[in-house]
Amino acid sequence: MKDFGVGAKRVLVVEDEPSISQVCQRTLTGEGFEVDIAADGASARDMLGGKEYDLCLIDIRTPVMNGQQLYQWISEKHPKLLKRLIFTTGDSVGSDTKSFLEQVGRPFLPKPFTLDELKTVVSETLRQIER
Repeated sequence: MKDFGVGAKRVLVVEDEPSISQVCQRTLTGEGFEVDIAADGASARDMLGGKEYDLCLIDIRTPVMNGQQLYQWISEKHPKLLKRLIFTTGDSVGSDTKSFLEQVGRPFLPKPFTLDELKTVVSETLRQIER
């Protein structure tokens, strides 16, 4: 996954659990990505306003502004990013979360996920974008 042409791909990880965000950061950095971390959707919104990202890994349940609210904001302010979103959730069976994931049609990783699952969903998402 490390050969992406000119410059490293930039990933924003939106995750309020430090252990998960650190694992994502180490794994993706090891794969050649530049990785920024936002602890909640509001911080992510601010970061998206100041920097371009190739991919966003968004936890659906974060404080201040959750993943669904961040998705709505992105759809209004940065619609080109919509195909570059991957969601994570510890609640893939809750009716609200399940309905949201079906509606947006984006890939998601149920928690806990393995490093291989993370690498696979990131590489598959990037391949679809670059077609």
